[in-house]
Amino acid sequence: MKTSIKVLVVDNNDSMTKDMMKYFSSHEVIEVVACKKDGEEGLSYILNNHSNIDVIIMDLIIPKLDGLFILSELEKRRINKNVIITTSFKDDRIMDDANQYGIDYYMLKPINFMSLEKRILSINMRKKSGRLYSQEAIITDLLHNLGIPSHIRGYQYIKEGILIVYKSGNNISYITKDVYPEIAIKFNTTPTRVERAIRHAIEISWNRGDLNLMEEIFGNSLNVNRDKPTNAEYLTTIADRIKLNHNLVCN
Repeated sequence: MKTSIKVLVVDNNDSMTKDMMKYFSSHEVIEVVACKKDGEEGLSYILNNHSNIDVIIMDLIIPKLDGLFILSELEKRRINKNVIITTSFKDDRIMDDANQYGIDYYMLKPINFMSLEKRILSINMRKKSGRLYSQEAIITDLLHNLGIPSHIRGYQYIKEGILIVYKSGNNISYITKDVYPEIAIKFNTTPTRVERAIRHAIEISWNRGDLNLMEEIFGNSLNVNRDKPTNAEYLTTIADRIKLNHNLVCN
């Protein structure tokens, strides 16, 4: 069963919410379960469905009941949810008022959905710290934070390759011989196309990913004369990272 991060959106900007739902409509992990246009609808939905919500994305300035009122009600009722606040303007006084409720992150509109995606995944990973969840979910979180879009072919190939390496042992000498053909069979393509798609995805990652995370994962594993890891280094280094996380949680 795939891990699902269930998101509620409370915002009266119809255009933005429609675009957001479209962006996440085919996402492997993030699911927008509902969009509510005002504070009354949003609060009512939370109270009746809070067990089915992981993250709330909410504007503070919304009709009927504002965001601060909703946050105060959730605190009174001891309903603890991860919250990302979206706003069209920055007011330090309002931000200070919201901070007392433990807001996870603020984003100024217009929202970059790729950045929002990374924040949701990051928040969820922190929430589950100390709790073992599927290797597939961990890989998905890492790849998104490393800047690889889920809609490109290389994303699926890298994800599958990491799982193969993780389960079979990290021997980079067999990547071309065994891993590429296995991925190619599963996705009805050729090993050459798998290799090229993975290389393309790594190039995207190196231009758009979280620099601190890349340094943390790959900083000590790369040849000083190269600015990007090889396909084999990328797959095996992340597989090592997953194995390390597994051992830390289990020990």
